[in-house]
Amino acid sequence: MSLRLDVFSGAEVAPFIPELARLRMLVFREWPYLYEGSLEYEEHYLAKFLEWPESTLVVVRDGERVVGASTALPLALAETEFQEPFLKAGLNPAEWYYFGESVLEAAYRGQGLGVAFFHHREARALQLGYRQLTFCAVERPANHPLKPADYVPLDAFWQRRGFSKRPDLVCQFSWQDLGQPQATAKPMVFWVKSL
Repeated sequence: MSLRLDVFSGAEVAPFIPELARLRMLVFREWPYLYEGSLEYEEHYLAKFLEWPESTLVVVRDGERVVGASTALPLALAETEFQEPFLKAGLNPAEWYYFGESVLEAAYRGQGLGVAFFHHREARALQLGYRQLTFCAVERPANHPLKPADYVPLDAFWQRRGFSKRPDLVCQFSWQDLGQPQATAKPMVFWVKSL
């Protein structure tokens, strides 16, 4: 493997949108997201990163093929669902840099790329003047019928990156699960870190 990792922002993201849409749909079909998704929605979602110079896209390529990516942007530019828990808690979204998804094809996991995603997004947050970082993760019932028996949550990985879980900061975000007729709201719990 000849892996290459690069960081982009704003309009530089444009050439990667089709591959990122494909990658998000592939990875988010897995537990715990179970995301049905559509390429049209994904491309629309990713297009917003083009408009904001403060956005961050970390891309991993094997040769020319995109095999992993991670995003970030100011929380104040994220969907209102993600800002609401902070506003309710008296926290100013403008002070936070929000880490979006990290998606990586299964064959490339366990090689330190997840750590690199966090490292590059934190460096970008500091460059932009942010000292407060956050991301959120879906909470599924422990007895969910589609939960793999060998599933290991990422909590310990995130704690090693210096993040703390904030069960008091929860939003509801909707998407269509695999095999389900319509979108349903899921709880997303935030993790935070101060630089």
